[in-house]
Amino acid sequence: MKATKIRVTKVFTFDMAHALFGYDGPCKNIHGHTYRLSVTLIGRQIQDENNPKQGMVIDFSDFKQIVKKNVIDVFDHTLVLKDDTPHAKIQGLTDNFERIIYSEYQPSCENLLLDMVIRIEAKLPENVELHNVKLEETPTSFAEWFRGDNV
Repeated sequence: MKATKIRVTKVFTFDMAHALFGYDGPCKNIHGHTYRLSVTLIGRQIQDENNPKQGMVIDFSDFKQIVKKNVIDVFDHTLVLKDDTPHAKIQGLTDNFERIIYSEYQPSCENLLLDMVIRIEAKLPENVELHNVKLEETPTSFAEWFRGDNV
């Protein structure tokens, strides 16, 4: 069978809180979401008949481990705050809570998505590339990144 390019996708969910300091709506307050992250890779199938992964673009378990280790395990059940906002200076915050990320960016859905793209791309094997990523903040609101839009 001819090796054609195929897209493979995995979907992940995680819970995370954030606050958008300076925002002109209720999201300026610390609040949380159950996020849904869809990651699509593209590549050619492995053609080597001696390879146990013949016919696959990437083993789904390898795919899962890349995203889990570099995104889900980092962000799940954390509070993400921009590092130079007053939220980051709340007395005792880090003394009382283990999972706080102080980011260089405003933790909007769009900026979180771009951070995740960078984290995933850095860990992919050479034979596949990131095609698109979708981060759903609520059932009706999401941000998407497509490689084709960024070449």
